[in-house]
Amino acid sequence: MTTTRRTASGFATGFAIGNLGGMIGLGGAEFRLPLLVGHFRLDALSAIILNKACSLVVVATALLIRSTSISPSELWAQRGIVFNLLAGSLLGAWWAAGHAMSIPKQRLNAFILVLLLGLGLFMLAEAVIGQGSVTQLLITDPTVQLLAGIGAGLLIGMVAAFLGVAGGELLIPTIVLLYGSDIKLAGSLSLAVSLPTMLTGFLRYRSAAAFSVLRQEATLFQALTLGSILGAIAGGLMLGWLDARLLTGGLGLLLLISAWKTFRHSASMKNHVPD
Repeated sequence: MTTTRRTASGFATGFAIGNLGGMIGLGGAEFRLPLLVGHFRLDALSAIILNKACSLVVVATALLIRSTSISPSELWAQRGIVFNLLAGSLLGAWWAAGHAMSIPKQRLNAFILVLLLGLGLFMLAEAVIGQGSVTQLLITDPTVQLLAGIGAGLLIGMVAAFLGVAGGELLIPTIVLLYGSDIKLAGSLSLAVSLPTMLTGFLRYRSAAAFSVLRQEATLFQALTLGSILGAIAGGLMLGWLDARLLTGGLGLLLLISAWKTFRHSASMKNHVPD
């Protein structure tokens, strides 16, 4: 694939993923990862790092854009939720990023496959059940809620670091169900948690040799990021064109298929020994 075609493909795929993600309030990083491995032929760790760098820019842009509808003062008023989740997510991201750099590539591929399949199934379940809003909190005891928030943040931070994603598909329902926030506010709160969480994992990855992918694939990174941002903006403007549950279910199924094909193929290639 020539540099021009690779750049054009990066922009087009970034735009398509950002567009679909924008319609349901996700950044689409979980869909970029299989493409980076399967289509652009990056190894898993390099793909995670490039995906995380792209996600950082997209999330920062999304948070800025959403500030026109959800003001910073509204977010600050809910800072307790953000700090509660960050107490776990920062630790989870730091730990997971460190382990991602040290485990064998084949095992990392297998672990990524499991996480992506889990996210795909979660999206399918979300499409059937819906996140909506809650009228009664799942946990009313403040101490238990605090501990549950730290635990949820820890797991989400680990997933975000291992996949290079923002984690909105997990954060939004967690905020809605655990704290009773409405879906619109939950979207902005999830971005406020995601940004420092991803930054923590990103800084941890700086010591990895694979971090050089940002220099080696600078053109692809720029094309993917620009496409993702423009796609997310277009998707936000198209909000309501398609039924959110149908779109979430379709994307969940697509994630299952693409993750299975990409990472099973990657594992089989590593296990193949030429005659």
